[in-house]
Amino acid sequence: MQVSMLSVAIAAATLFGIAEVASWRRNNRRDVEQVGFMPWRGIALASAAVALFAAAFWLSGR
Repeated sequence: MQVSMLSVAIAAATLFGIAEVASWRRNNRRDVEQVGFMPWRGIALASAAVALFAAAFWLSGR
Protein backbone atom coordinates (compact mmCIF):
# COMPACT_ATOMS: atom_id res chain seq x y z
CA MET A 1 0.00 0.00 0.00
CA GLN A 2 2.80 2.41 0.83
CA VAL A 3 4.54 1.92 -2.50
CA SER A 4 1.31 2.69 -4.33
CA MET A 5 0.85 5.92 -2.38
CA LEU A 6 4.39 6.95 -3.23
CA SER A 7 3.74 6.12 -6.89
CA VAL A 8 0.56 8.19 -6.88
CA ALA A 9 2.41 11.11 -5.29
CA ILE A 10 5.19 10.96 -7.88
CA ALA A 11 2.74 10.69 -10.78
CA ALA A 12 0.65 13.60 -9.51
CA ALA A 13 3.75 15.74 -8.98
CA THR A 14 4.85 14.97 -12.55
CA LEU A 15 1.41 15.90 -13.86
CA PHE A 16 1.63 19.14 -11.86
CA GLY A 17 4.91 20.00 -13.58
CA ILE A 18 3.51 19.24 -17.02
CA ALA A 19 0.40 21.33 -16.34
CA GLU A 20 2.48 24.27 -15.14
CA VAL A 21 4.65 24.17 -18.27
CA ALA A 22 1.53 23.99 -20.45
CA SER A 23 -0.04 26.90 -18.59
CA TRP A 24 3.13 28.95 -19.01
CA ARG A 25 3.18 28.16 -22.73
CA ARG A 26 -0.46 29.23 -23.04
CA ASN A 27 0.20 32.53 -21.28
CA ASN A 28 3.21 33.27 -23.50
CA ARG A 29 1.81 32.18 -26.88
CA ARG A 30 2.50 34.29 -29.95
CA ASP A 31 -0.95 34.10 -31.54
CA VAL A 32 -3.57 35.28 -29.07
CA GLU A 33 -6.36 33.96 -31.31
CA GLN A 34 -5.30 30.33 -30.83
CA VAL A 35 -6.90 29.47 -27.54
CA GLY A 36 -6.80 26.05 -25.98
CA PHE A 37 -9.50 24.05 -24.27
CA MET A 38 -7.59 22.41 -21.42
CA PRO A 39 -8.00 23.98 -17.96
CA TRP A 40 -4.30 23.74 -17.11
CA ARG A 41 -4.53 25.80 -13.92
CA GLY A 42 -7.26 23.53 -12.54
CA ILE A 43 -5.35 20.41 -13.53
CA ALA A 44 -2.25 21.77 -11.79
CA LEU A 45 -4.15 22.59 -8.59
CA ALA A 46 -5.92 19.23 -8.48
CA SER A 47 -2.73 17.27 -9.10
CA ALA A 48 -0.89 19.27 -6.42
CA ALA A 49 -3.63 18.42 -3.93
CA VAL A 50 -3.50 14.74 -4.88
CA ALA A 51 0.30 14.73 -4.58
CA LEU A 52 0.17 16.33 -1.13
CA PHE A 53 -2.48 13.94 0.18
CA ALA A 54 -0.75 10.87 -1.25
CA ALA A 55 2.58 11.97 0.24
CA ALA A 56 0.89 12.54 3.60
CA PHE A 57 -0.69 9.07 3.52
CA TRP A 58 2.63 7.57 2.49
CA LEU A 59 4.42 9.29 5.37
CA SER A 60 1.76 8.37 7.92
CA GLY A 61 2.10 4.68 7.09
CA ARG A 62 5.87 4.54 7.53
